[in-house]
Amino acid sequence: MIVASKKEKLGYYLFILPALIIFSVFIFGPMLYSFILSFYKYNLMTIGSAEFTGLDNFISLFRNPVFFQALRNTGVYTLVTVPVLLALGLCIALQINSSNSKAGNVYKVCYYIPYVSSMVAVSIVFSLLFNASTSGIMNQILVMLKMQPVGWLSDSRLALPVIILLSVWKSVGYVMIIYLGGLLAIPAEIYEVVSLDPISHWKKLIYITLPLLRPTTMFLTVTQIIGSFQVFTPVQVLTDGGPGYATTTLVTLLYQKGFKDYKMGLASAIAIILFVILLILSILQNRLEKNGWEGYK
Repeated sequence: MIVASKKEKLGYYLFILPALIIFSVFIFGPMLYSFILSFYKYNLMTIGSAEFTGLDNFISLFRNPVFFQALRNTGVYTLVTVPVLLALGLCIALQINSSNSKAGNVYKVCYYIPYVSSMVAVSIVFSLLFNASTSGIMNQILVMLKMQPVGWLSDSRLALPVIILLSVWKSVGYVMIIYLGGLLAIPAEIYEVVSLDPISHWKKLIYITLPLLRPTTMFLTVTQIIGSFQVFTPVQVLTDGGPGYATTTLVTLLYQKGFKDYKMGLASAIAIILFVILLILSILQNRLEKNGWEGYK
């Protein structure tokens, strides 16, 4: 065992000091301040007038139907987006992995490009595609099919599905890449042994591939859920939370309360609730991942 001297230890600490300072100033400090601010009534436009109110911010949130609407929208967005992403990503990964042609690399790039593209740019493109006027491409297609134009983003029933479609289209490449990594990690000897017995591709998928992909699926499930709870940019660019509150999510509600209504105490309370939800999901991730790896072994 190598024992570092005091001088070497000091050097190690000096190396991590800049990162520690940045973390404390820009992450840990604001988190702590937000937690404290959630117990105060504080208007951003009146500096120095913070008034301690205890749990009033949290109580007012739980009495506000808009908060529960935002929570419901976030839940619906997550429950639809995550399963569709996992299913599509897995199907595309299986198709590319089974193909031995050089075109597989081209497909990887094509599917992955939307993921590395700017969310703002993608959202603007979708706003042009689903424009409520007849100049929108989707409405032009409907007119060509002798159908009436649709107010995609102004209809409370259609606005959220459009945002879900955008998110799935943009993120499916990432899910595909992770699944491809999981598929490549499966030993080829397993499939060679199975090929000695006549077994259908469907049974091979159900009884061999999917169980061996269980750790990858767990990782993707929890990380995508956490990411879905933090959806903001497509909602802000496409609908600004409307029509009404049909697409308002927890993060957009936080933005509205903090930077439009200037109620920073209330916005901090929303942030704390969101933090608790994500903390629970992170703990769940650790437990499921541990159990998944034990089952894999």
